Amino acid sequence: MTNDLATLMRQAQDDDPLRALHATTALRREIERLEAVQVRKARVAGLAWAQIAEAIGVSKQAVHKKYGRG
Repeated sequence: MTNDLATLMRQAQDDDPLRALHATTALRREIERLEAVQVRKARVAGLAWAQIAEAIGVSKQAVHKKYGRG
């Protein structure tokens, strides 16, 4: 299955439940990967955990637990 987001979005709406589930799972993985990249970029740019947490709609503790090193 391709990781092209547009293709995955179409497949996630497929009438075939298994095809839709596979696409939905692939989308979630890709979104998680993209979010991690952006969080790293934000930290490198000097943004605080609180700012990052606000941007993604979670608590500071949650974002730090998920992406913090340590």
